[in-house]
Amino acid sequence: MNHTQPTIFKQRLLSLDALRGIVIVLMALDHASHAFNAGRYVTDSAAFYQPGTAIPGLQFIIRWVTHICAPTFLFLSGWALCLAIAKRQAMRESTQKLDLYVLTRGFILLLLDPFWMSLAFGYGIVFQVLYAIGASLCCMILLRRLGTGLLLGISLGLLIFGEVLAGLAFWTGGGQQAGPLGALIVTGGRIGQSIFVLYPLLPWLAYMILGWCVGRWVLDGRITSLPRLFLQAGVGSILIFMILRGLNGYGNMLLYRQGLSVLQWLHVSKYPPSLTFSSLELGLMFLCLAALWLWFKQRTGSNLNPLIVFGQTSLFFYIFHVHLLSGMAKLFDIYQKGSLAASMAATLGVLLVLYPLCFWYRRIRQTHSYRIFRYI
Repeated sequence: MNHTQPTIFKQRLLSLDALRGIVIVLMALDHASHAFNAGRYVTDSAAFYQPGTAIPGLQFIIRWVTHICAPTFLFLSGWALCLAIAKRQAMRESTQKLDLYVLTRGFILLLLDPFWMSLAFGYGIVFQVLYAIGASLCCMILLRRLGTGLLLGISLGLLIFGEVLAGLAFWTGGGQQAGPLGALIVTGGRIGQSIFVLYPLLPWLAYMILGWCVGRWVLDGRITSLPRLFLQAGVGSILIFMILRGLNGYGNMLLYRQGLSVLQWLHVSKYPPSLTFSSLELGLMFLCLAALWLWFKQRTGSNLNPLIVFGQTSLFFYIFHVHLLSGMAKLFDIYQKGSLAASMAATLGVLLVLYPLCFWYRRIRQTHSYRIFRYI
């Protein structure tokens, strides 16, 4: 990394915090809809959608706009890990301590889903985005030792051949089920009667590796213009989405386009993520990064900006907001019985409640050196 302009570099990193804050707000909307919205529309998998069924426009869009959240969280987690490792290496921290830090953080995140977040979702033991991030962090203990070019190839390979891996997992499982290991690693799905894997490891690991690669390029000074890279990557990814969705064959994870309507074009598979899903959401993410990076080029960013506050305390926000939303819905006896309006109001409510708590937590974390703050 070029150390001649550390202030500018730190200033530009506010764009990453702001993007994380944006997806925090969208994620809160999705989880508020889960708790309050009786008409919530979730058919972003070939297993969930009956071909020919009409898609309710507004309900679909409310769900669709939140699809950017998980890929962005994994991508930014990879970038943040790269920066954290580089910082600790500069402080001459041993390789063993670095590995232990990553392993500990990975296991804490991984275990939060089944033992804490599942209590709020209320339909069994769930392995969702924290499982994907935590398990991916554990994988990065070994993967970070590989060259950036090889890692980029692994990431792209997982994205491109994800559908092949899913097919192999179902084949080895007998065709109907991928088996417990296949569900956890490749396809997702139900294990037994009460365990639900929504975010299998390998498809989501690809996003973290990609974020790590971008972080390495930034630190090594290999990129002359990040906004240009983000713009090119964004446009290129969306073009790939248009081609694959237009061809309506491989890359759609069996959730094919049932017509030419905009909703059918956007109706891609998230469970597990198809190549069309990945190319579309990464494309949108890269375009957002380009815009935010340019926005903060001449701006320092307010310390009170809610997006920056939420972005800098994203895990703290995440581990409490679902419980608050579920609790509010059950308190008013409208759990999964309300409307979109109720979901919007609940989203605003949870943001207002958690903003001062996140602001307080950020200040405590910045002014105290307790070890627990390294992991939350």
